[in-house]
Order: sequence, then C-alpha cells, then structure tokens
Amino acid sequence: MNGIEAVDYHEIAQVEEPRLSPDDERVAFVRRTPADDESYAASIYTVPVGGDEAAQFTAGDGVDSQPRWSPDGDRLAFASTRGEGDREQVWLVPTDGGEARRLTSVVGGIDDLEWSPDGSRLCFSQRVTPEDREADRDRAVDSDYEREAPDPRVIDRTIYRAGTEYFDGRRRHVYVLAVEAALSRAPEDDPDGTAITRLTDDDGPADAVVDYVSPTWGDDETVYYAAKAAAAGEDPDDTLTYDLYEHRTDSGEVEAFAQTSGWLESGSIDATADGRVAFEFTPEDRTSMRQTEIRVHDRGTGEERTPTEPLDRTVGHRCGFEWAPDGETLYVTTPDEGSRVCWSVPGDASEEPARVYGDGVAIADFSVGENAVAYVYSEWDHPGDVFVTTRGGNEAHRLTRVNDGYLADRPVRRPEEVWFENDDGTEIQGWLLTPPEFDADASPGERYPLVVEIHGGPHAHWTTAGTMWHEFQTLAARGYVVFWCNPRGSTGYGEDRATAIEGDWGEVTLADVLAGVETVCEREFVDDDEVFVTGGSFGGFMTAWAVARSDRFEAAVSQRGVYDLAGFYGSSDAFKLVEDDFGTTPWDDPDFLWNQSPAAHVADVDAPTLVLHADRDYRTPANTAELFVRGLQKHGVDTRLVRYPREGHELSRSGEPAHVVDRLERIARWFDGYSASHESPPALERERDAGLSSGSEDDENEE
Repeated sequence: MNGIEAVDYHEIAQVEEPRLSPDDERVAFVRRTPADDESYAASIYTVPVGGDEAAQFTAGDGVDSQPRWSPDGDRLAFASTRGEGDREQVWLVPTDGGEARRLTSVVGGIDDLEWSPDGSRLCFSQRVTPEDREADRDRAVDSDYEREAPDPRVIDRTIYRAGTEYFDGRRRHVYVLAVEAALSRAPEDDPDGTAITRLTDDDGPADAVVDYVSPTWGDDETVYYAAKAAAAGEDPDDTLTYDLYEHRTDSGEVEAFAQTSGWLESGSIDATADGRVAFEFTPEDRTSMRQTEIRVHDRGTGEERTPTEPLDRTVGHRCGFEWAPDGETLYVTTPDEGSRVCWSVPGDASEEPARVYGDGVAIADFSVGENAVAYVYSEWDHPGDVFVTTRGGNEAHRLTRVNDGYLADRPVRRPEEVWFENDDGTEIQGWLLTPPEFDADASPGERYPLVVEIHGGPHAHWTTAGTMWHEFQTLAARGYVVFWCNPRGSTGYGEDRATAIEGDWGEVTLADVLAGVETVCEREFVDDDEVFVTGGSFGGFMTAWAVARSDRFEAAVSQRGVYDLAGFYGSSDAFKLVEDDFGTTPWDDPDFLWNQSPAAHVADVDAPTLVLHADRDYRTPANTAELFVRGLQKHGVDTRLVRYPREGHELSRSGEPAHVVDRLERIARWFDGYSASHESPPALERERDAGLSSGSEDDENEE
C-alpha cells in the first residue's frame, strides 16, 4: 500500500455546501478538486437521498458555488466564474435537464445568494465602489471590464483590507434580481441591468459609510440585513455593534429593529416568513473570547429570546445555524469536546437544545429539509462526504464516497483519544496518531519522533478530522507520531475554558501543551529526545513562544503567526482581538504587550525554526514574521523565511495546490533534517529544491 504524501493533495476531492431539495429527495453539493498547480475546479453534483451514485449537475469552465434550489424544486440557481474570469455571476439551470443560463453581469461578484419564498426573485450581495454604482456597473458591466488598482493607494479606513485584497473604496451592498425579467433577455442585451434592484444606499446609518451584510428573505416582500451601528462621527470599523434592518421591497421602507454585536458575516441572519429573525449575538465585553449565541427577535411582539443559552457552547468559529422549513425549530452546529456537532432547539426557547448528530465528526456545513438534514462532515478515516439523517438524528446514511478510489490503497490510522491533566488539574483532551506501519507487538522497542501540532484561533478547536486530516496523515506516513490537543482557550468546553487565557496566551497554553507532551512521551514507542512543534496563526504564535520559553523541542516550523502584538494590532483586520483578549492597546501598556510577544524572547530560542508566511495575509500580516526572523538571525539560530506569493491566511486550507503541497513538504523536510530517525541533512545544507516535488525554490524571498 502507498503511504499518504503531501503531493496527494492533487488527488483529494473536497465536498462543500450541501443543499436539500424542497422534496427531500436530492442533495446538491459542490465538489472541489485541484485543477492544476495554481487553481481549482468546482462543479455542482447531486445525489439521491434514497441511495445511488452522485452525478455531476453543472459542467463548464470556472468555479461553481452556492447551489440554491428554487422553492418549487424546478430550478437551481448558483454562482459561477465561467466566462467571467474571477468574477462570480448568477446562473440558473432547470433541474430536469437543460442548459444553464447566466442571469447577471455585475462588477462585484456574488455572495449570499438566496431565493424569495415565492421563487420569483433572488437576493444577493456584492462589494462595489460608489463609482461602480454611479456608472451602474453594480447592475451591468461588460465582461471584459477590469477595475484598475489605485496608484497611489489612498487609505482613509481603519480596516482597509481583508482576505487577500485591499477594499479600495468597495463596500458590500444588497440587491434583488427579478428572475423572469432576467431570463427574458441575455445580460449583454440588458446594459442597464433593469432586472436588478438596489436595496441599500451608499450613505449608511448616522451618515457613516458601511457594509451591509448577511441579507436573508423573510416573507415575499421582506429582506433582512445588518450594518455597523456607528453613531454620527464614529468609525464603523472600530465597533462590533450592528443594527438589524427590515427592508420592505414593495414600498422601499427600511426600519432598524434590533441590535447585536460580534463578527457578522454571510449566514449570520436567518428569518421565517412570519417575522421571527434569528441572528448571531456575542457580548460586547471581551467579544473575542465570549461564546456566540443565537437570538430570535419576533417582529410581531418585539420580544427576544436566546434559545441556545443553555448550551454553554459557541455557535461561532466556522459553525452555523438554520431555521427548519416549518419555521419552528432552529438547527445549529457547535464545537463540543473534539467534535463539531448539530443541535436542534425550538425558536421560542420552550425546550433546551437537543443533540442531533456529531460524535467523533467535524460537521462543516448542513441543510435542513422537511424531514431530513444533510451534512458534509469528515471523520478520522476520510476527509469529507455528504451524509443525511432524520430531523431527530435517529438514523444516518452516507450518500457519497468521493475519495474512496484515492483511499483504497492508502493506509489510514485511527487517532487515539488521550485525556490528561494540566498543572492545575484541568482535564485536557488530545489525540495521538501513529505511523501506518506501527505495530507495538510486531516491533517492540521501536521508537518514533513526535510532532506536536498547535491549533489557531486562539479560540478555536481541533477534532480528529476536518481540514487537518491530510496534514496529520502525511506526517504520520512520514514516520512521525503526531499529537494535538485542545488546551485552555479552546472552544467546545464551555466559556470559562475559552476565557482562561485572558491576558496570557503564551504561558497558559504552553503549560497545557507541555503537559500533553509529557503524557504521550511516556509511551514506549515515542522518542522523547526527538520532539518537534508546528502550528499556524495562533498556532504560529505558540510555536514561536514554545521554542522561546522551553527547551523541549528539537526544531520548529512556525506558520502565518503573530510574533509582535503591537505590530499585529497596527496591521491586522482583527485588531479587536488584542483589545479583547489582553484588555489594552499598544499606547496604554506597550511594555505588557511586548512581554507577551514571542519576538520579545527571541534571544532565548535555540531550536532551529522555519518560518512560513503568505505575502497577502492580511489577518496576520508578514511584518511581525519579519521581525521574528530578523531576531533569530541576529542570535545565530538556524532559520529560514519562506513567503508564498498571492496567498493569504487560508493558505493551508485553500491556497494554490502547489503551495499547499510545498508547505507540507517543507514542514516534513525541516523536521527530517533534525531527526536522528531520518537520514536527511538539515534543509539549510541541502539544494534548495531537494526533497520538494512541486515548484521551484528560485522564487523564495530569501538570501
């Protein structure tokens, strides 16, 4: 059998965005695969709930996403880049067969796509400039139009970039598309975009220019959305408070009816036809550490309830929620002790949440039907497939096996769950993955080096599956035992556990990680003289902190980390994380934040440390990585900085395929060079491309 390798990423299919048809007979989903070294192909597939093979439903150049069944099930709307470069447009295809039709040609792409209850219209959002709106490019634009990047770039906003892009004056706005009017003519024959109606204005509440987020339909004439609630003269980028709006499409009347706080984005609001609006709410005090709840506002009575309050689990951090078609029950996903599980709860909070499904799995997305719930989730033995269960979770069936061909001749080990105590007696959950050839009975006394993985966040959590499945299995197949855990600060164990690292990310987390390391090093097959550490984002912060504050690790790979909290505060779109988690700013207590930064302790690092970063990472910008690497160099530590062009903070999850592979191979190659178990010289002593299967190191930003 072949061991799992980094380059196998090109062969692994990812399954996303399941959507049940209105009759609960089929599930539409997106199947995403690497197309080449730089891009992905993504098409919509459908699979019968009653059993049968999944079939490709859309075909064409480009990337398809956001499959949305019409309320009668006769048509499927979706977003696609086909024929438009990287700019998504709305397409429509009959579900009984036929050619897909393009309905829009807008400048800002398509997000938040959703049918009106009567199936006559679609709402969507796009990010556009005032100039786009003045020239009507937000309703219709030539397909060959390309926006010129500003030169020079003049910045007035506090948060002026995110993901991998500068906003350059763009704000998110909400639109409604009349489907039959759009079908009556081709987009190129409708230069004014008469089928599209703007719902939101350039001048926002209190005369502040804002983004309008998470639009969703209520009844046939009502759209709800949110916008920052900045008072007159205040900076909307410097608040996490939002107003919720009701927009009547028949009269144009707009009313603010409630407020919430937190990080609202796509999917943060969902409504019923009778006016009950569910939305995410995170307390304003120490927002980054607090758990996200679902509140329900009744437009008829004005009453608000919080049906998720009894859970002591967060609905945020890549989790979601959705009303069932009956408009009575909410379904939500949360982290829960190493799983991402699904709960149901009455919207009126008349009963406590009931666990539907999810032990030992990582639910990535779901869709609720009249009698069924469709999920995409991964387990220890596969990276993700479509499953379906009853509304009560009584019986589950697997509908797809998209990677069975790939997995057929590759051994996959099941991680062992490990619980251990930290220094204050708190029980911490972790997992241990052994190499596929490991057999304690057949090879007594054989020992393997250990790789310790630390998750990001910091208020996130890990499972035995999810996006790290390929990385963990690759390292195990390379001959490493892999250990990961959910230390204090992680979600899925209650709010008290998540807030335990307030004001002290490094020492509290490191104490838990080291307690786990010592626990697993008691195993005879773990070589406690060869322990390595890696992690990304907050895991990159912790990797750097670990090698500065402990001599336990032989070598380290720190990825897209934060190394100087003041520099991070000044350059990140997530600067509120510093204010909330540390309770200060660089001006109020600079010495405290410096002492809490890995760069302050770089003189204590001895372990060879590879630093990986993305050039367009605007969540954890590269400036603090450069400071840390400069410190390593000045203190004679073996180090190397590798920067990935065109990539952002999501490199490990959705970066260019060649870069995803390259990152994994560099991690393994770095550890191999300092492991007595691997007959390999250190990476710094090898040819630049030695041991790497993709790309060339000629493009590295290193000297």
